[in-house]
Amino acid sequence: MSVRRTATLNMLAVDLGAASGRAVIGRFDGETLGTEWVARFPNQSVRLGDTLYWDFLRLFEDVLDSLRRAGQIASITSVGVDAWGVDFGLLDRSGRLLGNPVHYRDGRTDGMVAAARRIVSPEELFGRTGIQTLPINTIYQLLAIVRSGDATLRAAAHLLMIPDLFHFFLCGAASTEYTNATTTQCLDISTRAWATDVLERLGIPAVVFPPIVDPGCSLGAVRTEVAETTGLGRVEVIAPATHDTGSAVAAVPAVDDVSWAYISSGTWSLVGLETRAPRLGTDAFAFNLTNEGGVGGRIRLHKNVTGLWLLEESRRHWASSGGDYTYAQLVDLARGAEPLCRFIDPDDPRFLPPGDMPSRIHAFCLERGQPAPTTAGEVVRTLLESLALKTGWVLTQISRIAGVRPAVVHLIGGGASNDLLCQLTADAAGLPVLAGPAEATAIGNLMVQAIARHELASLEEGRQLIRRSFPVRAYEPSRDLARWDEARRRFEALLAPASPVEHH
Repeated sequence: MSVRRTATLNMLAVDLGAASGRAVIGRFDGETLGTEWVARFPNQSVRLGDTLYWDFLRLFEDVLDSLRRAGQIASITSVGVDAWGVDFGLLDRSGRLLGNPVHYRDGRTDGMVAAARRIVSPEELFGRTGIQTLPINTIYQLLAIVRSGDATLRAAAHLLMIPDLFHFFLCGAASTEYTNATTTQCLDISTRAWATDVLERLGIPAVVFPPIVDPGCSLGAVRTEVAETTGLGRVEVIAPATHDTGSAVAAVPAVDDVSWAYISSGTWSLVGLETRAPRLGTDAFAFNLTNEGGVGGRIRLHKNVTGLWLLEESRRHWASSGGDYTYAQLVDLARGAEPLCRFIDPDDPRFLPPGDMPSRIHAFCLERGQPAPTTAGEVVRTLLESLALKTGWVLTQISRIAGVRPAVVHLIGGGASNDLLCQLTADAAGLPVLAGPAEATAIGNLMVQAIARHELASLEEGRQLIRRSFPVRAYEPSRDLARWDEARRRFEALLAPASPVEHH
């Protein structure tokens, strides 16, 4: 166990999500971990011509500003960045950025799964990488660059995932942290090395992939210009679990001797189990499961489900039409709508790109012979119930494949603050739900930094710290079993058979 420190350790986590970024100071006194929010800033994609980009330059300035603010509050000893997976930036031999990173929702990957399949079978690719087939995966983005003849890949010396790109410009280290490397579908899950032979068969130059480092690796001190610009001094940069879900799952306040599942709820919902070894069998392949790297040698066996993206895009559309609702207002409206009236499949391909989500939900319901939602409350009720039912269904399938019967579901991330979603999830899964921490990603980031600094001995000790430091809310499943059984039957009837490409 950790001992009480004579001085508080101040660490900084920078957590970049698909919709916003945030920076938080973690204060560790040896007994508890406290958090203080420093900054929040939007992460807005930019369309230029026919390409959808991330605004990396704007985000990097926001990160520098966050470091500057943190230094004015506390004496920071280390900083680590986590972000979403699959996207990347390319650097030339002088370390210059070859253009803004392209957004995973850009249309350049259209047709790339089929193109890859003609060269490397899906079964072989899954057996090597353990990763589910999704058109957004890094490997398909790279194949799109190769097939388009884009010269940037030929000019690149390094490919860095988004959080690794921030670390490079903060401290100069060109590396890829393991948990995010696994999301690319370019890493051999068994050897933990890049699958260079597979990449070369697809025409992707493996030479651009940098060395892989473990979560908790020290990347060195910040660059002199960063130290001077932010006023932080030469603080240490530590790679946390740089994939945001990797950090979030590390922060699950679970007890090891209780079987548990997790739902990391944000723009995406990641539904799964933590295991000691990847599942690479035919049943895992058929269900399009993914085996992503975790902290402490763990594997995150889960499936991507379209998450609160549906609510985010609906709110954005209503705001553009003059209906500027807060999230709290939308949840209140949903509470007043008729329950279990209509459902959608959140993973229907029509819901992947940005756009008029309420109209797409309306059309889906009519196509499937259901009453279409006509009010904002009905739309939100429909998407929240459908999300709960889809995550419950996925959890049942994963549990069967893994041969595990979870006793409780830990719901972490932004969705843990949505009381209605938490209760609906307990009802749909038929299992108790423990909600929180909502900011699990930043907390997991901080915990790994503490492990790296030898303040915590292990992942297990870190989870004990999180249980002491952050409360959770408990939700029991509905006693109206017949009504929810009937809802599950109706929902599952909507899940038409689909290929792994179409059905995330």
